[in-house]
Amino acid sequence: MNQPRPVLHVISGLRTGGAETMLVALCRTLGARGLPQHVVSLTAGGPNLPVLERLGVTVHTLAPRGLVGSAGAVLALSRLIRRLRPAVLQGWLYHGDLFAALAHRLAGAPRATRLAWGLRNSDIDHARYGRLLALGARLSGWPDLVVSNSRAGVDFHRAQGYRPRRLAVIPNGIDTARFRPDPDARAAVRAELGLSPEAVVAVHAARLDPMKDHATLLAAAARAPEIALILVGAGTETLALPPRARALGRRDDPERILAAGDVAVSSSRFGEGFSNALAEGMAAGLVPVATRVGDADRILGDLGHLVPPGDPDALARAMRAVAHLPACERARVGALARGKVETAFGVDAMADRFLDAWHAAGAQIPDRPINRENS
Repeated sequence: MNQPRPVLHVISGLRTGGAETMLVALCRTLGARGLPQHVVSLTAGGPNLPVLERLGVTVHTLAPRGLVGSAGAVLALSRLIRRLRPAVLQGWLYHGDLFAALAHRLAGAPRATRLAWGLRNSDIDHARYGRLLALGARLSGWPDLVVSNSRAGVDFHRAQGYRPRRLAVIPNGIDTARFRPDPDARAAVRAELGLSPEAVVAVHAARLDPMKDHATLLAAAARAPEIALILVGAGTETLALPPRARALGRRDDPERILAAGDVAVSSSRFGEGFSNALAEGMAAGLVPVATRVGDADRILGDLGHLVPPGDPDALARAMRAVAHLPACERARVGALARGKVETAFGVDAMADRFLDAWHAAGAQIPDRPINRENS
C-alpha cells in the first residue's frame, strides 16, 4: 500500500502550553492510525520536542531571529512544503498560522496541499498581540480552513475582522486514560504534601500569566478557609500564598496532582478558548469551578459552578459551596464530570473532527485508520 501523504504542522514552539499538548495528542493519535506527521517548530528545544520524536514524528526546527531570519524561515518552510507535498499544512497559534500562510504562497499555493489555520484563544492582550491579530485578519481569507477550539474564539476573531472561507470548531481532546481518578495517587500525593485524607483540596493548574489571574484566585482562597489549594504551573512557586495554599511550580505529573484533588478551579480573566486544565480536572473526577471565560460554560454544562471573572468573592463562594457538599455528592458530580469529558472531549473524537474538517476542505487523506503492518 502506498504511504499516505503527511500532515505538516507549524507551531511557534514546543513548550508545555495547551496548544502544544493538543498538537502532541493529535500527532500521537493520527500517527497511530498510519498518517505520517511532521512538525515545524519556530523556536528551538522545548519539553515536547523529545515527546514528539519518541512518537516517531519528524520535527523540523527553524527558530528565526529578526526580519531577515523570518524571511529565511519562510523560504525554508516553502522548500519543505515542496519536498514533502503534505496533504495538509496546519498552523497552530498566530505565528504558526502566518508562517504557514506565507510559506504556502511562496511554494506556489499548491492545491494538493490544503492550508489550515488554528485559533486557540477566545480573546487576547492587544498590547502584545495586536499587530499579529490585525495581520491575521487581513490574511484570514487565504486558508482553506480555519479551526478554532472554541465558539468564543470564533466570535472574538470575527469581531476582529477575520473572514475565513471555511470554519470548524473542534474542542480540545483530553487523554482520559492519563487523567482519571486514581486512589493510590490520591493517597500518595496527599501524604507527600501533608494533607489529610479528609481535606477538601482544590487544584489550579496554570502557568503564572496575567490571563490566568492568580491574584483573584489567591484572594478567593484567603476567603475560603475550608479549602486547601494546590497551585501547579511554571512561576507559581514565586507567589506569596495565603494559609492552606501551596505552590508546586512546573510539574511533569499533573495527573497525579489532580488525582489528589476534589475541585478543579480555573480563575482565568481572559484569553481562554478551551481550558485543557479544567477538562483534565473533570476527567480526573473533580468538581469544576470556573470563571465564565471562553467556552467554560460549554465544558461544564450544568455541572459545578461558573462565576464572573475577576470576582474573588464569587469564586470563594463557589469553592466553599463545593467544600460544604457531602463527600458522596462531590464524588457523584465528579463522576458525571468525567463522563462528560469521556463522551464529548476525548482525543479520538478530536482527531476524527480534524480529519472530517480537512476532508471537507478538500484534503486528500485517508478517511479511515490505516493498518501499519499492511502498509
